[in-house]
Amino acid sequence: MSPSRVVIVGAGQGGLQGAISLRQNGFDGAISLVGAEPGLPYQRPPLSKAYLLEGKAEALTLRPASFFESKQVEYLPGTKVLEIDRAAGEVRLDGVGGDRRLGYDHLILATGTRNLRPPIDGLEHAVDLRTLADAARLREALAAPRRIAVIGGGFIGLEFAAVARKLGHAVSVIEAAPRLMARAVSPAMSRHFEDWHRAQGVALHLGRAAIGVDAEGVALDDGARVEADFVLLAAGVRPNTELAEAAGLKTLNGVCVDAQLLSSDPAISARGDCASFPDPRSGAMVRLESVQAATDHARLIAARIAKGACPDYAAVPWFWSDQGDQKLQIAGFTGPGATEEVVSDGLVARFDAGGLAAVETVNNARAHMKARRLLAPGGSADLAALKDAIFA
Repeated sequence: MSPSRVVIVGAGQGGLQGAISLRQNGFDGAISLVGAEPGLPYQRPPLSKAYLLEGKAEALTLRPASFFESKQVEYLPGTKVLEIDRAAGEVRLDGVGGDRRLGYDHLILATGTRNLRPPIDGLEHAVDLRTLADAARLREALAAPRRIAVIGGGFIGLEFAAVARKLGHAVSVIEAAPRLMARAVSPAMSRHFEDWHRAQGVALHLGRAAIGVDAEGVALDDGARVEADFVLLAAGVRPNTELAEAAGLKTLNGVCVDAQLLSSDPAISARGDCASFPDPRSGAMVRLESVQAATDHARLIAARIAKGACPDYAAVPWFWSDQGDQKLQIAGFTGPGATEEVVSDGLVARFDAGGLAAVETVNNARAHMKARRLLAPGGSADLAALKDAIFA
């Protein structure tokens, strides 16, 4: 029986997409979208890039206020979900109107992630980049010349470092792993971006862990110090699973869901950064920090709620990172232990036990799109087909 009331917890891009897709699929029941932050839902990816340069907060807004009225979506910004009462089919809220309960027939968890706080002394001296408010504070800090230290050599830290260098700041990046973006890209692609950032004047401290932060900089595990006027913490994220755990849902590096994105409670779905789901290619449980995955998840969940049974989730993952004039794009996904082949300058193929698993490109949108088609279900995902498609 189709639910008559859907509550979405989390008003990021994927949460909003869930409300949009429900209406697009003909769902005419009640929809409530609950967001912890004030204001309208907005895009997060530009916070570490275009917003820091341009400061155009209005350009980040995903839908105007009129959308919610016209589509009859109850939007509750600045509202925290305190508890999921599965037996009653309710969530308990704490927002502008105080403590209240909101009933649901189906609940969608789109709770996203929070910044990881590693065991580093003095982190009260570091700043985060997670929300629009964080980015606004950082933009103010970048108005005058600064010495900046970034803890973390992943996408966010490197995107920020590229912007800060472009604005003329002295920038140091501290990464405990021996290479940049080690969790996300091949060693060959790490070397490409290491060379690029060094050429821009970024000081890289690779294989060095930060052990302390104070008002004057960062202490490293080898006894060295990185002097800095302010420190950005960009050491990764953790999924927000506390609500699910307290409600007794199965969790493991995220809220565990099946190929239909249903949790261990069939009245609750989870999507995006907070969901651990079976990789369509390998069957392994994975959690992807990707706007694409979040929005694709939302579309599948909405179609299932509105129309009933639908095909299992099978979208090809893809990711991107803009670091200065270097646009990294990744089609596909592979875990640790993958091998690689440099196909051409700025193009790397990655392989696992099942064959071609991912393709990395720099400033090559054409090759990226061809790789996505090859890696899609029914595609010819092997190295020969990739070379034929790209160099034909």
